[in-house]
Amino acid sequence: MTFSIVGRCAATGQLGIAISSSSIAVGARCPWLRPGVGAVSTQNITLPALGALTLDQMENGLSCEQALEAALRVDDYRQFRQVTAIDHLGRTAHFSGSETLGTHHALSGEQCVGAGNMLADRAVIKALVRAFESCEGPLAERLIAAMQAAVAAGGEAGPVHSAALVVVGEHSWPIVDLRVDWADEDPIGTLAHLWADYRPQMQDYLTRALDPTQAPRYGVPGDE
Repeated sequence: MTFSIVGRCAATGQLGIAISSSSIAVGARCPWLRPGVGAVSTQNITLPALGALTLDQMENGLSCEQALEAALRVDDYRQFRQVTAIDHLGRTAHFSGSETLGTHHALSGEQCVGAGNMLADRAVIKALVRAFESCEGPLAERLIAAMQAAVAAGGEAGPVHSAALVVVGEHSWPIVDLRVDWADEDPIGTLAHLWADYRPQMQDYLTRALDPTQAPRYGVPGDE
């Protein structure tokens, strides 16, 4: 039903997640990120609370692996969960319970971890991780490229209907938060187009938040 890539940019320290699913609105339930702390994708039979629980444990000083283990200990149904995590230093952890659906796999790479269930083939996750490792450019660009590589390698066994991309940096809010909550076909392609449209405007939105006096014109009535 789902595959995702969780990654960190070594140059900027940004953390990000790209994810897709056969279910509606995957971005509302599965990606959890906290600037300066880490990022968690909780998927398969999803318990959204595992995202915040794992991040809380990281913030309390546990390693990424210890944090994930601690969060899972309080979940009586952890056998149904698939969770990946990365901390602010790029250390990763992953878990796939015994009830993870269909063909599934999870793999840590350099500054990233990928996982999926109901896959066309386990090699999909290898393609996902390798693409992230080999791609250059902004973190969001690398995450999108990894998702596209996973699709090219076979993707999910069935149709995909939603996708999301979230990136956090030094500020308390996401600098990228894009979602395709439902598409009859190719939500990852639609997400890539959204990123291409958003990328040239991203810095403008940061400037408006941090120093509106330096922001470009808004292009709305009354903006003179």
